Amino acid sequence: MTEKPKDTSDPAAARSSVPSTAEQSAVSSTGRGVSSPFDSPTEQFPKLTKDVPRTDDELGLDPQVPSVGASGTSPDAPPAYAYASIPPAANAPNDTGRLRRRNGENRRGTLDFGLFLLRLVVGGIFIYHGLQKLTGWFNGPGLDGTRDMMETGGWDHPTLAAILVTIGELGGGALLVLGLATPFAAGAVLAVILDAWAWKQGMIPGFQFKAAVPTGVELESILAGTAAVIILTGPGRWAFDRNRGWATRPFTGSFVVLVLAIAAAIATYWYLHGGNPFTGIGPFD
Repeated sequence: MTEKPKDTSDPAAARSSVPSTAEQSAVSSTGRGVSSPFDSPTEQFPKLTKDVPRTDDELGLDPQVPSVGASGTSPDAPPAYAYASIPPAANAPNDTGRLRRRNGENRRGTLDFGLFLLRLVVGGIFIYHGLQKLTGWFNGPGLDGTRDMMETGGWDHPTLAAILVTIGELGGGALLVLGLATPFAAGAVLAVILDAWAWKQGMIPGFQFKAAVPTGVELESILAGTAAVIILTGPGRWAFDRNRGWATRPFTGSFVVLVLAIAAAIATYWYLHGGNPFTGIGPFD
């Protein structure tokens, strides 16, 4: 039987049976056929074994972040783009003092040392006078002599007046030196010195300012002014009140304490002494 010759009329089959130039070169160099993805691109790529991610969890998106729909406003519209999950920014540091020091905004120079010296001088003077009245030290009158002095000076309740002036001078002066409860300590010594100012000023008619005369109020004016300054500026950082707001940033509260100290001095003088300390001075006649 004669074998039937192969039909070569199908051109596609003929082309598939003829090796390409790349195949021929590969066979000639290695002895075996080497295929290339470019020879048959639809068959050389591997089949994906895992499904393509489609959900937010699979894509690594934050489901809490709203997606922008096709219309841009409707939440029911299919999402056109979803924001990727971005970790929140770190919180700004709360240590404002450290930031101020870093920016050079917290440099006070010699201010705190100057306020410390001011407190030492003013507080020391009041401690000195308070010890004179309480213990009789430094050639002072003592508590009994202070009471007699207040009675001679026209105070209606000399015992109460002696106790108040002693506590105000000694206690207020000590707290000023320590820088403890500074606005109230300065307010106490301010009220005491204002009453002393009014008492000496009202002894004789006319303005009594010169320190050379017994009724001069020059020293009392200086002490009253410095006490008011300490109330308004605060004690500074060289004090037990250094962590308080009034130590370095006094504001409304310090002004209120100043007003209350002046009001307390006026009320105390009116109740315990009475009379007009401005007699013979211009419109106060």
